[in-house]
Amino acid sequence: MEIERKFIPKQLPENLETYPCHEIEQGYLCTSPTVRIRKMDDSYFLTYKSGGMLAHEEYEMPLTKEAYLHLRTKTDGLIITKCRYLIPLEPSHMIELDIFHGALEGVTLAEVEFASIEEANAFMPPEWFGEDVTYDSRYYNSAMSRGSISIHKL
Repeated sequence: MEIERKFIPKQLPENLETYPCHEIEQGYLCTSPTVRIRKMDDSYFLTYKSGGMLAHEEYEMPLTKEAYLHLRTKTDGLIITKCRYLIPLEPSHMIELDIFHGALEGVTLAEVEFASIEEANAFMPPEWFGEDVTYDSRYYNSAMSRGSISIHKL
């Protein structure tokens, strides 16, 4: 089960370049339910996500590079490219800060995953997080891959 909240940052954190970063490319074979392929650095995955906003089931399976490249030709919509920065958040969380490129240049989202729905609902975000868009489906990557929506850009 994946439980996460999603925010539009008002600004980027200082010293962003000091945090680990992954280069991500992903596309969607289906958006309802979500079936996604992803290249993260030199690793490849196929992911299934059930419906749900705050919480949903998620299964991730490894792919070979060849399988990824084959499936990439079968995706619908935009291929999403982004840098994902991993920023520690006390006491035991990690902020995944996505800075999008290409057709989604200017879009920036911060996500935090939680162990329970109660923990997610009690979360007090840092000041720089800005608007909570957890329940706004326009900010889900699968929706953004369709390219037909208007969303806030930093």
